[in-house]
Amino acid sequence: MDSRRLAALGLLLAVGLAACWLVWTTVAHFPEGLIGVGLVVAALYLVWEGIRRRGVRSRVLLGLAALAAAVAALDLIEARLVGGLLVGAALIGFAYWCARTVFKWRVRLPAAVRPKRPVVIWNPMSGGGKALEVNLAQEARSRGIEPIELTDGVDLIELVQKAVADGADALAAAGGDGTQAIVAGIAAEHDLPFACIPAGTRNHFALDLGVDRSDVVGALDAFVDGGERRVDLGVVNGRVFVNNVSMGLYAEAVQREEYRGAKLRTILETAPSLIGVEDQTRELTWIGPGGAEHSNAAIILVSNNSYRIGVRLGAGTRPRMDDGVLGIAVLAGPQQLSPDGESWRVPWRQWTSPSFRVDSQGEVPVGVDGEAMMLSAPLDFGLRPKALRVRIAPHHPGISPSAALPENFLDGLSMIWRIARGDEPEAVFAHRPSVKTASGG
Repeated sequence: MDSRRLAALGLLLAVGLAACWLVWTTVAHFPEGLIGVGLVVAALYLVWEGIRRRGVRSRVLLGLAALAAAVAALDLIEARLVGGLLVGAALIGFAYWCARTVFKWRVRLPAAVRPKRPVVIWNPMSGGGKALEVNLAQEARSRGIEPIELTDGVDLIELVQKAVADGADALAAAGGDGTQAIVAGIAAEHDLPFACIPAGTRNHFALDLGVDRSDVVGALDAFVDGGERRVDLGVVNGRVFVNNVSMGLYAEAVQREEYRGAKLRTILETAPSLIGVEDQTRELTWIGPGGAEHSNAAIILVSNNSYRIGVRLGAGTRPRMDDGVLGIAVLAGPQQLSPDGESWRVPWRQWTSPSFRVDSQGEVPVGVDGEAMMLSAPLDFGLRPKALRVRIAPHHPGISPSAALPENFLDGLSMIWRIARGDEPEAVFAHRPSVKTASGG
């Protein structure tokens, strides 16, 4: 029996004993016990909600949780239940220790045949020269992987296609997410294994695939003894993207030359012209989840599978990369928030769909995996389900950090029960809910 299953059994035991303690305290020391128990339950609930959320709301909820816990402790002490209070604290501590083990995952992917002629395309400039710092080319050669350097002025697509034509039977990319998308698209086109080497600045794709972003060299072991799974690829007007395509505020900001040197400042300087009284954005129209047509927005984000947004646990990551749907998120502009019959009641909406279209007059500024470009309207978004064969090193997690983090309490209990029962990770994750399609226009 592995440590994760033991931790899950321990967590269930702690929950059961805690429930018994709560009932005993309530019945044997009524009404003081009832008050104390109620405050303990309230504190635990507020902690959970505070951890899930971000910003001011999170701090308020955690502050209320601390207050409820303090009052509960005073109530139980006054009722001469110091022993019971210590037992409750011990159970909570034990449950926390077990939970840290339960929700820290490393998935054992199906074994894959080692490729005979793997190639890694590496960009020496990405991530401030990260590949150079770790001697990536030398490390690749020591593993039987041919390194091909991407130099200035060289067309990346032609470079990768030539490598395939010359006999490469596996492709890896060591660079930013834009580079990853191009190489991954060609790998999928030829049904070749692909490895993501986190040598860029942020490496969002690597994070959601379950690649350890701190272990650039170790990611090369994906072609040595790594496992394989299939993930989706997003497409906009025939162009592959691995993370997302943005329109509106962020997309307008990345078009500016000064963005690369001062990202946050450029976004803040761009915002007034986009969401202020004098809206200077190009008019964008799209169909909402309820079938109604909308126009304009501060931000439209279309992603390859849906991001977890608005919570603390796993925020900004995708729990799954093989759901077969696009994630769509829209931050409303002043038009949608005005007091008329077509206005939105909330500024933020998120839903999923297998396809999506954004229309406009002329070209639309977009950010495709963080790269600024102009695309001709309409923008037709789609998904290629499980098109990419991803190889991941055996010592890397192999799963997104949010995949094993429950979205709600009942979801968490259900996952713990399946782990305690001995379900394999893949079986557990197969039951995880994705972002539901929103209702309304």
